[in-house]
Formats: sequence, C-alpha cells, structure tokens
Amino acid sequence: MNLSPKISLSQTNPLRLALPKGRMKNGVFQLLAEAGISVNIGDRGYRPRLSWEAVEAKLLKPQNAIEMIASGTRDLGFAGADWVAELDADVVDLLDTRLNPVRLVAALPLAAAGNWTQTVRSVASEYGRLTTRWMADRGIDGRLVRSYGATEVFPPEDADCIVDNTATGATLQANGLVIVDELMTSSTRLFANRRALDDASRRDRIEDLVLLLTAVLTARDRVMIEVNVSADRMDAVMGCLPCMREPTVAQLANNSGFALKVAAPRTSLPVVIPAVKAAGGTDIVVTNIAQIVS
Repeated sequence: MNLSPKISLSQTNPLRLALPKGRMKNGVFQLLAEAGISVNIGDRGYRPRLSWEAVEAKLLKPQNAIEMIASGTRDLGFAGADWVAELDADVVDLLDTRLNPVRLVAALPLAAAGNWTQTVRSVASEYGRLTTRWMADRGIDGRLVRSYGATEVFPPEDADCIVDNTATGATLQANGLVIVDELMTSSTRLFANRRALDDASRRDRIEDLVLLLTAVLTARDRVMIEVNVSADRMDAVMGCLPCMREPTVAQLANNSGFALKVAAPRTSLPVVIPAVKAAGGTDIVVTNIAQIVS
C-alpha cells in the first residue's frame, strides 16, 4: 500500500493525531508498530515522531484527546469509549481496537452492599456526567464527590460509593469494595473529527490507517495453517480446515500430493490440528500472521 502523503497534506499541513498517555499507550504503540508505523518519542516528550509521513502526533490524556478531536484541533486519535460517553462528545467511532477492555462500575464496601440504593448518599467519581445520570436512574438522592484519580480510597469516610473503571476488579477488592452495578463497558477505540472526514485528503489518510489497523487486528485472531496431503485424502483434510474463503491449493513436486494453506481462527487449533492429522494431513506447519486485508 502506498502511504505517501496525499496531495494537500504536508509537513506544514499534516494529519493531526492524538496518541494516548497512560495505560493505553503501550498497546496502541504496539498496534501501530505491527501496522508498519513506528513511534519515536525521543527527547521531544509529548510530540513523538512517526514513520508515517505528514502526520503530526501529540501525547494526550484520553479525556483531553476526545475534547481536542471534538473541537477539531486533532483530526483523529485513540481514547476510551467511556470518555466519549462522559463528555457526550460528537466524534466518529472508526475502530474498536479491543485493547484495554474495562467496565465502568459502581462499588462500595461489602458491609454497605445490602439495600445500597437506599443508603448511598455520596458517590465519588471522575465521571461526573455518567455518575449523575446513573444516580438519577437508580433513585439515589445524594451528592457527587469529584475525584481526580485513586477513587477507590474514598469509601467509607469520604464517600459511600464510587463509580470507576476496572479491568479485573482486583484494585477494588484490595480496597474492600464490591461491585454492585455496571454502567457500561469500554475499550480503546480510534475516533475522528467529523469535519476531518469531510476533507477528502484527510479522509483518505484516515481510511488508510483504519485499513492497516483492521488488518493487524484480524491477523491477531488467526494463524496460517499449512499442510501436505495426498490426492486421495484431499477431501477429508479440506473438510477439517476452517478458512476465510477458500483454501490455497498447490501441487507438490513429482505429483506427490498437494499443499493446502488456510488462515484459520487461532482458537480452532486444539480441534483442527488433531482432526487434520487424523484425516491424513502431514507436515503441518502453523505460523503467525502479521496482517490480513480482506
């Protein structure tokens, strides 16, 4: 694929990308690297350099990234769906990377978990809008306590309950809290500014990026299975092989049989490999795939 700058994009008029700080950073950087786009932070701090030409990147907190994308000072960027919901931001959801899956939950001390909707009078959270709406939906007549990180330490002295995101629940458990409700699920996604998508040259580059990232994400779920088979066992082996469309078939030297190649779901391996072997397949090779473009 040609990733050279589109005609109206240049170093003085670049595509403006927001990259995430914090826990999302490593996963996004690795995803970009697998798509062939390296990110070099170097000594420039918050303004990393990308190997993808005519792109100007900046490291931002996810909530700030969403604000900047919505306002148009960033054309696109990575952030959690939870912050789009919290900020009620008018942005376009381009791609779910499935990275950093979390749940936005309500939690409180175990001793207070019984009849909690009637006893909660204060809720600590960084998510003011979502928490206020949740309190109204649950009939909780109380006050919001704004937190700015480490929300789990508020109960029981400074708040009765918290609303926070969690991946495993381990931090909540370590602080003596139990989950009593779930507000939403979230993950790292790629968002774009609507006006940027109306600009043909920017839209083309954005679509290029979505294509490349989708190819990587698709490949992560699959492996390449290669197997040799004699002509008389061809149908039996092919019947065992899941593939995206049709398997690739090549004749072996000296007409000794055929080589089959398929991109199969990674999770199918425990069933597929024994079945292929039992059906007469030989010389089975399984390899990872870098990208798959359908």
